[in-house]
Amino acid sequence: MAVNNPSINTRLVLLGLILGMFFSALEQTIVGTAMPTIIADLQGFEIFAWVTTAYLITSTVVVPIVGKMSDMYGRRLLYLIGAIIFAVGSALCATAHTMEMLVIFRAVQGIGGGMLMPLSQTIVGDIFTAEQRAKWQGVFGAIFALSSVIGPFIGGVIVDHISWHWIFLMNLPFGILCAVLIFIGMKNETVKHKGKANIDYFGILTLVPGLVLLLLGLTFAGDKFEWASATSYWVFGGAIVFILLFLYAESKAKEPVLDLSLFRNRVFAVTNALGFLLGLGMFGAIMFVPLYMQGILGVSPTRAGSTMTPMMIALIVSSVIGGQLLLRVPYRTVLTAGMIISTGGFYLISTLGLESSEWTAYIYMVILGLGMGLVMPTLMIAVQNEYDKERLGTVTSAATFFRSIGGTIGMTILSVVMNHSLKSNVDSLAAEEQAKGNGAVVDVVKGIQDSGNDLYSVIVAPDRAQLPEDLKADIVHYIQLAWSKAFTTVGLSGLIFIALGILVALLVGNKRIQRDSGAAAAGNVEAGQVKLSK
Repeated sequence: MAVNNPSINTRLVLLGLILGMFFSALEQTIVGTAMPTIIADLQGFEIFAWVTTAYLITSTVVVPIVGKMSDMYGRRLLYLIGAIIFAVGSALCATAHTMEMLVIFRAVQGIGGGMLMPLSQTIVGDIFTAEQRAKWQGVFGAIFALSSVIGPFIGGVIVDHISWHWIFLMNLPFGILCAVLIFIGMKNETVKHKGKANIDYFGILTLVPGLVLLLLGLTFAGDKFEWASATSYWVFGGAIVFILLFLYAESKAKEPVLDLSLFRNRVFAVTNALGFLLGLGMFGAIMFVPLYMQGILGVSPTRAGSTMTPMMIALIVSSVIGGQLLLRVPYRTVLTAGMIISTGGFYLISTLGLESSEWTAYIYMVILGLGMGLVMPTLMIAVQNEYDKERLGTVTSAATFFRSIGGTIGMTILSVVMNHSLKSNVDSLAAEEQAKGNGAVVDVVKGIQDSGNDLYSVIVAPDRAQLPEDLKADIVHYIQLAWSKAFTTVGLSGLIFIALGILVALLVGNKRIQRDSGAAAAGNVEAGQVKLSK
């Protein structure tokens, strides 16, 4: 099977891809801003986290499947299906009148979003030469970052002045528009597939439940059930069984969802390992820094939501610079430099405490963003340049999948670290408070903790906690100190993954993109030849 795009309308395709990627990425950040209002309207606080988890699970498991299917049936068809599912899911979300319905509809929306993101990068790999990919992957990385910057702001405006329903309804016209642009722009795509399509049904049917069980276990273990319990053993045991069955299925399938032979390629294996580690550690900053800003430094919710803006702006700039550097230096140089900078930024973030300033946090986030911007587009460019266009869908989706699953697992692991560390810090600081004569303060904090109430909500809104007026300041300071120490532990835990990434980046080898001056001058996509030096 081969995909050929000799005369597609590049401008229409790029415009469609940009719109599709922007709004599917925007959806991942804009919903968080609206959640307090949605909870107040639909109730169901107990399951509100599933509004994000359902989207994350379905969008993650669909990635490797759609990559392989696009290699077999073409990018255009799969992209249109993804855009339609995303639009339908968005419309359904806007009509939800219970939290349970919203969770289900978000899962539908996640299937569409999980199709659009990897296919966008695959199509870029299809229609451009290696040299051009370096430029456009940097641009697409910047678009993804931009959506993260303005998402919270747009969400706040819509919720305050219109209705939370429009957070989902706004996707409809743009989803339809990007589908039309891709439909027209890629009308000359031809798919050559000889013989009967060998769909890896066994692989799909073992991958999906394996990943879902793993994510469910990581999400609820230690909360809904104990880590060392019969439920935990069944959930994680089932995940292991299904994943082992999946690996067996992939070793036997004629058209596997995830071709295990790809890992024989050093660049593919190393870049995916690095993407997984980056996902594991990166989400520590994304999740907890805004919470630190609001709970410890006392900034407003709006300003706390904008904490990511400096990092994302730095990521945008660094992505563009990284794309240009790849035309001059080996992958290893850019990846190693990016991971070293990211490690430094992550370490600095872990040092933030009660006495740190808001501007200090912003500077540290900028440093982290500069490092991440060098790494993220380089991972995709490097792996795409190792394979011909017949396999771009598979390898691109695999790269997206490993980074996504790393982020999903990382969010869960670091949340567990935070909760465990906070409880441990409250206990360890109790002796110090007792020695200061603050036994009453310790009793109140322990009472709040034992009742199952959230300690973080106490430091964000102490007046709502109905604390004793004469003890309020000491109680807040006690919890802030415990939470700040837990935040440091989370940062150092994420730092382990990021620092390990430096060693992994060094293993990628000395390959690089070489300019093909003749093809570049002619501007002929088909004439452009990928040259890799070893």
